[in-house]
Amino acid sequence: MSGERKLALAASNAEAAQAAAKELRQRYEWVPPAEADIMVALGGDGFLLQTLHAMLDRHRALPVFGMNRGTVGFLMNEWSPDLLENRLLAAKPIKVAPLRMEAVTIDGKKEALSAINEVSLLRETRQTAWIEVSVDKRVVLAELVADGVLVATPAGSTAYNFSAHGPILPLESALVALTPISPFRPRRWRGAILRDSNRITFRVLDPIKRPVSAVADQREIRDVASVEIMVDRGNPLTLLFDPEHALDDRIAMEQFAI
Repeated sequence: MSGERKLALAASNAEAAQAAAKELRQRYEWVPPAEADIMVALGGDGFLLQTLHAMLDRHRALPVFGMNRGTVGFLMNEWSPDLLENRLLAAKPIKVAPLRMEAVTIDGKKEALSAINEVSLLRETRQTAWIEVSVDKRVVLAELVADGVLVATPAGSTAYNFSAHGPILPLESALVALTPISPFRPRRWRGAILRDSNRITFRVLDPIKRPVSAVADQREIRDVASVEIMVDRGNPLTLLFDPEHALDDRIAMEQFAI
């Protein structure tokens, strides 16, 4: 492999990803993740998020160069087995700070999860969720009645947040999006843009009759009573992109997509 950088390879279980991994293993040298300097991930956005979460759990975050062999590939580079060494040398690094969610369930259990895209609070039944919203311990909405509410990073602002009519945030904006999901009351509230230094707290009103789950990307905690969300600057992640395919440019251009 080019230079002294050692590469590890991860692939989703999808047929296309496994076939791509087989081809790359035949063409390049690979080491276990514990010995690697860069991780190459094959799959879609969901698999890339799984890979990043696994790194956070192991407290060893390698730069990740993803190639799309899945369904959705907004966070991925285009697939090609050729000239991988050159692509990695030319790759543009993008730093991403994850969210940290600290939840307390209705039975008093405390759990913490990380999220690269967003943290969502979602109603568990047909009953709407009733949620109090605070920013830096100040109540800004005494009662949000909605299907839910989410906090999105700039990297995740084009995902679920955008589908919920939230704003697209420039990657280096130091902001987060606070976006309601199908709000009923206050009906005209469309969310807020906050500094990523703010701490956002959700308190579930009537959690027994109107249970709510908290989801950090793909991981769920059910029956929460309260959730506090902050940006975790102590665990930055690095994504690598082909210069013509960099994430910050793609996020900016999403504002003009039709």
